[in-house]
Amino acid sequence: MPDELRSALEVLKRKGIILYPTDTVWGIGCDATDEAAVDRIYAIKKRPDKKSMIILVDHQDRLYQYMDQVPEMALNLIRITDKPLTIIYPGARNIAQNLFGDDGSLGIRVVRDPFCKSLIEKLEKPIVSTSANFSGMPWPANFGSIDPEIVNAMDYVVAGRRHETVTGRPSGIIKIGLNGEVQVIRE
Repeated sequence: MPDELRSALEVLKRKGIILYPTDTVWGIGCDATDEAAVDRIYAIKKRPDKKSMIILVDHQDRLYQYMDQVPEMALNLIRITDKPLTIIYPGARNIAQNLFGDDGSLGIRVVRDPFCKSLIEKLEKPIVSTSANFSGMPWPANFGSIDPEIVNAMDYVVAGRRHETVTGRPSGIIKIGLNGEVQVIRE
């Protein structure tokens, strides 16, 4: 296992917070089952805890561990989309309660980024993914645009890919109901 992956994994296992590149923008993350670590992210971002965050999983089969039901439409969208897509599902479970929306929903993205996939696979748990910015501020298109206060608040900062601009924008977000109703949240 590469050193970068091992170091990030060790921090996550110790309930720490990491700053890492994703398939969209640089993200702040932690073990998505650890409420105390999730609370730390809310505090770092100066974000109200009523505004939920998303999680990343490494494969669509993992959705069944965290959702009461996975709508067939969601699986079809995951298979056909060529851009990163976060889907908000109803009836989340087995995740830190402070990640759920008021209605019990949860946003999940099946990540394609090789580093993220490996990290989640080795952790055997999903990770939180929220943009590396203060709440209400623009998301960072690259590592250099992340506020130093955020960087300094991390337990670990991934060293690789700091000179890359990932996609430079967050994923699209849609909300899917159990009966197939769809609401576009962010294109």
